Amino acid sequence: MSIFRAYDVRGIYPAEINEEIAYKTGRAFVDFLKAKTILVSYDMRNGSVSLKDALARGITDQGADAVVVKGLCSTPKGYFAGCLAGADGSMLVNASHNPGIYNGFKLTRKGAVPVSGETGIKEIEKLVLENRFSKPERRGSVKETDVTKEYIDHILMLAGTGRIKPLKIAVDAGNGMGGREMEHVLDRTPLDVVKMYFEPDGRFPNHEANPLIEENLRDVRKRVLEEGADLGVAFDGDADRVFFVDDKGEIVPSSFITCIIAEDILRKNPGGKIVYDIRSSWIVKETIERLGGKPIMWRVGHSFIKECMRRENAVFCGEFSGHYYFRDNFYAESAVAAVLKIVQIMSGKGKKLSELADPLRKYFATGEINSEVEDKDGKMKELAEIYKNGKSCRMDGVRVDFEDWWFIARPSNTEPLLRLCVEAKTEELMEEKRDEVLEIIRR
Repeated sequence: MSIFRAYDVRGIYPAEINEEIAYKTGRAFVDFLKAKTILVSYDMRNGSVSLKDALARGITDQGADAVVVKGLCSTPKGYFAGCLAGADGSMLVNASHNPGIYNGFKLTRKGAVPVSGETGIKEIEKLVLENRFSKPERRGSVKETDVTKEYIDHILMLAGTGRIKPLKIAVDAGNGMGGREMEHVLDRTPLDVVKMYFEPDGRFPNHEANPLIEENLRDVRKRVLEEGADLGVAFDGDADRVFFVDDKGEIVPSSFITCIIAEDILRKNPGGKIVYDIRSSWIVKETIERLGGKPIMWRVGHSFIKECMRRENAVFCGEFSGHYYFRDNFYAESAVAAVLKIVQIMSGKGKKLSELADPLRKYFATGEINSEVEDKDGKMKELAEIYKNGKSCRMDGVRVDFEDWWFIARPSNTEPLLRLCVEAKTEELMEEKRDEVLEIIRR
């Protein structure tokens, strides 16, 4: 498996991704974009500092200037810094939610537009492998930038002007960048924050910083109950995703969070378009329509979501994986803005998160279930044929909707896996159809 993937460059450090690769990738990126200025940021992972330095050397040797963000930086802050600097592109050193042995680069064009496997990563890989670059007329320079004040102001603008009560909130940063993200805004809010694993540590000594896995939410769920907190949140490693836990210690599905934030956004943007990903609950589309908005279902992945939002001028998107995108944030994710939105809504309505979520508990869903499948395309064709009497969508994998249940089977971009989600109008039907579709996938 190449380290040049569908959405980013990612691999085990230093066996698969190292300073030599970083240097060449920096040069290739400048050539690919014909860039004059590239923004570089880095996080707390093992090797991030030296990889950042190697990227900067490659960028400057290829004739562009490297603007390096001062100090450790989350993905959302890196996106913002690149836009603020007016850079031709950004290279963010991190490996998202992957275990501590990984590192990598997220690449964007000007304005935080993602570079994906379909829009340039494979061309960059070819340049790196061939070690073939144009001859620059000059050597670029390196300068450092500190965007913290501007970033805090921007996040608070995104969150809005609603009053925030002094709610108690348990925050599990997972030793990633989420702690820094929350620290940025704490002095500007009255929130009482119970800090969990705020110390940045790329080894992730307490648990993996991947809140999509239920086990990694165990600590924050427990802490919410112990502290009598109003809610809990858990960030992933680079702090572009966040999951929520209510006052009862129950995980609140991302589809519900999308609905809750959508109501607030549509109140200020009547008739606005809101994007949601193809794995999302039926309740998302129903809620957006009920509120007078225009729902747009789209394929999974931040590069596809952002492209769709730009094309449609959508005001917001909530993704099954805990990404929350805002038009006023260059169509990019802001997990901490989503947190502030939720506490504002709770404060304004005088309701607990469980009370906001309860009316949305209309359907029964499995979450994402992985199965090892070698012939993923063949298996999806088989599913489409077996369930051809339903309403089929092949935008991303195969999704089939019936009157009282639906499923989606999507292929992993990096592993021989099919990912299944099932939702139904009753728990019994969900379990029946889950087992039925899984038996087909795994036979």
